Amino acid sequence: MKAILRMAMQEVRAGIRNRLVLATTLVLAALAVSIVFLGSAPVGVVDADPVSLTVVSLASLTIFLVPLLALMLSFDTVVGEAERGTLLLLLSYPVTRWQIVAGKFLGQSVILVIATLLGFGAAGLLLLLQHGSDAGDWPAFIRLIASSILLGAVFIAIGGLVSVTVRERATAAGAAVGIWLVFVLLYDGALLALLVADQGRFIGTATLDALLLLNPTDAYRLYNLASDPRIAMLSGLTGTATAEGGSNAQQLLALLAWVVAPLALTVRVFSRRQP
Repeated sequence: MKAILRMAMQEVRAGIRNRLVLATTLVLAALAVSIVFLGSAPVGVVDADPVSLTVVSLASLTIFLVPLLALMLSFDTVVGEAERGTLLLLLSYPVTRWQIVAGKFLGQSVILVIATLLGFGAAGLLLLLQHGSDAGDWPAFIRLIASSILLGAVFIAIGGLVSVTVRERATAAGAAVGIWLVFVLLYDGALLALLVADQGRFIGTATLDALLLLNPTDAYRLYNLASDPRIAMLSGLTGTATAEGGSNAQQLLALLAWVVAPLALTVRVFSRRQP
C-alpha cells in the first residue's frame, strides 16, 4: 500500500506541474461559472430552478472537457516513462507492475478530483451566493460532481491502457485524441444513423439501452439527465426519463465496469511488456 501511495504522490506532483492540465482546469472553472451567470437569465421564463438548469448545462460541458482532461493526464503513463528512459529505473524499485498501474491511476484520479471540485465548486458557490440553499435540486448537483469524477476515472483507465499498448508517445497522443472523438462525438452520430436506417425493425428499447451503456459518456448523460423528470424535461430526455433506481444502478455499474475492465487489461498487458 505504501508503494502505491508513493507512486500516487509522485504522479500528483507531476500533474500539478503540467501547465496544460492547469489551463484545462481553469477553463473548466471559467466555463462553469459562466454557465451559472447565463443560466440565471431564463429561470422566470421556463419556471425551472437555477440548480437544475446548471446541472443540464454542466453535464453537457463535462462530456467534452472531463474525458479530454483525463486522457491528457494518462495517455503517457507508461510510454512516457519508457521514452524518458525512467521505466527501467521504475521497474528496478521493489514494486510490482500492478502497483505501478494502481499508483499512477490513483494519483491521476486525485488530480482529476481536484480539478473537478475546483471547477464545479466555483459554480456551486456562485449558485449558493446568488440564490441561497433553496435554489433547487442540490442532490442532483452533488450527483453530477460525483459522476463526473467517475467519468474522468473511466478515461484515465482507458488512457492508461493505451499507454501500455503502444511504443511511442506520439502514437499514444494520437490514439487518445481518436478515443475522445469516438466516444464524445462519433459514437452518438453513428448510433443515430443506425436508428434512422433501422426504422424500429430490429433495434428495440432493450437493445438501444445496451448500446447506450456501451458508451461511458452516454451512461453518464443518462444518469444525470434522464433519471430526474424535472431535469429530463429541461434536457429534452423526457422520453427516456425513469423513476426506477434500477436504471440508475445500471448506468453506474456500466461506468464502474468501464473503469475496472481497462485497468485489468492494463495490468495484464503491462505485466507482459518488455521495457
